[in-house]
Amino acid sequence: MAQKLTSEARKAALTKLTHWSEASGRDAITRKFTFKDFKEAFAFMTAVAEVAEKMNHHPEWFNVYKTVEVTLSTHDAGGLSELDVKLAEAMDRLAG
Repeated sequence: MAQKLTSEARKAALTKLTHWSEASGRDAITRKFTFKDFKEAFAFMTAVAEVAEKMNHHPEWFNVYKTVEVTLSTHDAGGLSELDVKLAEAMDRLAG
């Protein structure tokens, strides 16, 4: 089972994840991805879905046209965990 990150590990993770920020009012991180169009946004979501399935760790996300808003938190851990950091890094790579 994933463990919630310590405050030191959280700070280090947010330093690495430059486009991510702490979600307001909860122990999570968030990022907005903007693409050229809906097709590109949907392709990104499809690619992320493959990674998320392999990790058995799924994002909270919201899509409107070319924008994908993501929030990551590990419910079993009660907040941000290393799984969230790894999925965020994968999303950053996939977004280019």
